[in-house]
Amino acid sequence: MNKQYRLTKDGVAELEAELQALTAERGAIADRIKTAREFGDLAENAEYQSARQEQEKNDNRIAEIQHILQNTELIKAPRGDSKVQLGSKVVLKSSDGKKKEFRVVGTVEADPLEGKISDESPLGQAVLGKKEGEEVEIVTPNETSKYKIVDIG
Repeated sequence: MNKQYRLTKDGVAELEAELQALTAERGAIADRIKTAREFGDLAENAEYQSARQEQEKNDNRIAEIQHILQNTELIKAPRGDSKVQLGSKVVLKSSDGKKKEFRVVGTVEADPLEGKISDESPLGQAVLGKKEGEEVEIVTPNETSKYKIVDIG
């Protein structure tokens, strides 16, 4: 049985855009391979080897994205439930007044720098199923922090 990848609509759209760009790049890579072949001996042809590696990397990523999209479980927008769930926007506040805002998403879509936290991360696991006003303890390898959930959207 294939693993199901949980993605939001935005996550699916991002992967589809990346797939389109990678597919469009195939022709240019093939041209680079053709040009490099004309330089002669392929065993010592760095341009040819580089272009072939680029083609392999591109094809592998295309296959990976296609696999993910074929096995995607779409995360539906939270239905006004007061509990944190996949797709929820969460605002946490620490005792010293610092706020953290993020969206809980599946692992494929996670990007902490963009404010997308995986449901399998320590932060994601700590907040899932919690209600507004509840205290959460986030345990990471470096520290343990306590926050209060101030908003769920």
